[in-house]
Amino acid sequence: MPGQQREVEFRFLAEPADVNFGGKVHRGMVMKWIDQAGYAGAVGWSGRYCVTVAVGGIRFLQPILIGDLVTVRAKLIHTGSSSMHFAVDVAARDLKLTGERLATSCVIVFVALEAPDGKPTTVPAWQPVDEEDCRLADHAQRLQELSRTMEGEVARIRAVAGA
Repeated sequence: MPGQQREVEFRFLAEPADVNFGGKVHRGMVMKWIDQAGYAGAVGWSGRYCVTVAVGGIRFLQPILIGDLVTVRAKLIHTGSSSMHFAVDVAARDLKLTGERLATSCVIVFVALEAPDGKPTTVPAWQPVDEEDCRLADHAQRLQELSRTMEGEVARIRAVAGA
């Protein structure tokens, strides 16, 4: 049922095919995992096919190594009329040691699409229920404002360069 699944968690081992020549997981692979977890969360929340429209504030904090247990957590933190913002944390843990380390974090935004025309469609509204939810919702809205500001700057630069 749409609107019931707010969080998604994926767990798996980092494999040799995931790493670069330095023995660390490719950042592109981490971004793929983020997109997959976000997609699962967006479809689970909306009950619709969804597409990624933005990724903001991505930070690569710690490397992920072959054999690490990787946990990708996506949590809904804001909804618009057709959009859903998810806070995503990617954690890694050497199975021989205790304790996770935060490897990457970001906010990813999806839009739900109506079949068969592919136009944006409404999603169930989400409301913060506690202090942590309010903090995360505020963070999502600040990132959205920053994104609009950056888009405006890029458009301004393009206009000046094209003149």
